[in-house]
Amino acid sequence: MSDAPDLFDAESRALLAARLAFDDAASPPGMHRHALGELLTSYERLLRETRRMVRRSDRAELEMNQLNQRLQDLTGQLEYRATHDPLTGVLNRAAIIERSNRYLASDSLALIVLDIDHFKRVNDSFGHPVGDTVICGVVDCLKGVAPSIAQIGRVGGEEFTALLPGLSLESAAHAAEGMRRAIASHDFQLPDGSRVTASFGVSWQERGSSFDAAYGSADEALYQAKRAGRNQVARAAMAVA
Repeated sequence: MSDAPDLFDAESRALLAARLAFDDAASPPGMHRHALGELLTSYERLLRETRRMVRRSDRAELEMNQLNQRLQDLTGQLEYRATHDPLTGVLNRAAIIERSNRYLASDSLALIVLDIDHFKRVNDSFGHPVGDTVICGVVDCLKGVAPSIAQIGRVGGEEFTALLPGLSLESAAHAAEGMRRAIASHDFQLPDGSRVTASFGVSWQERGSSFDAAYGSADEALYQAKRAGRNQVARAAMAVA
C-alpha cells in the first residue's frame, strides 16, 4: 500500500463529512450547514487548483509546440545548407550529384555545364567582391531563361550546371544557347565596362547511366567550346549503345 499523501485529502474529508451528514437524518441543521460550507470551500479550492493546472498545462503545451516548430525550422535550415550554395542559393555539387543519379535511375537526363570565360581576370582586376557579384548575376541570368524543369547548381568557383531530366540533347542545347545569350547581353556593370560571357557543354545520357558519365561528357564538350573561342555552346557526342 502506498504511503504517498493524497493530493485531495482536504477535499476528500469535506466530502466524507457531507456524506455522513446527509446520511444521518437525525443530525441537526447546523451540522448540515457546516458540512455544506466545508464542501463548498473545498470545491472552490479544487476549481482554483484545476484552473491553475490547466493554465500550466496549456503553457507547457504551447512551449512544447514552439520548441517543436523551432526544431523543424532548424532541421529545414540544416537541410537547406547541406544542399545549397551559400553565395548563390542554387544547389551545391553534392546535391547536383545526388539528383542526377536519382533522375538517371528512372529517366534520361540532359546536363549542361557552363564556365564563366576569363573569370580569373575579373577577380584579379576588380577583386573578389566584384567576382561574387558576377557569379550571382550569372545565376540570375540562368534562372531567368532556364526551362521550368531545370535544376541549377554551382559545382565549382565559376562553374555551373543545369539538370534537364527527360529533355533531348537538341532541346538542352537550345536551352543552353538561351542561357549563353542571356549572360552575353547582361550588363554586369564592371568598372571597365567589359562584358561577361560563358562557354557551355551539353550532354545526354540514357536511363541507367551516372552523373560521372553525364558530367564527363558535358565537361569535354565545354572544353571544345573553350578551344573554339569561348562564348558558345558545344554538344557532346551521343553515346552509342
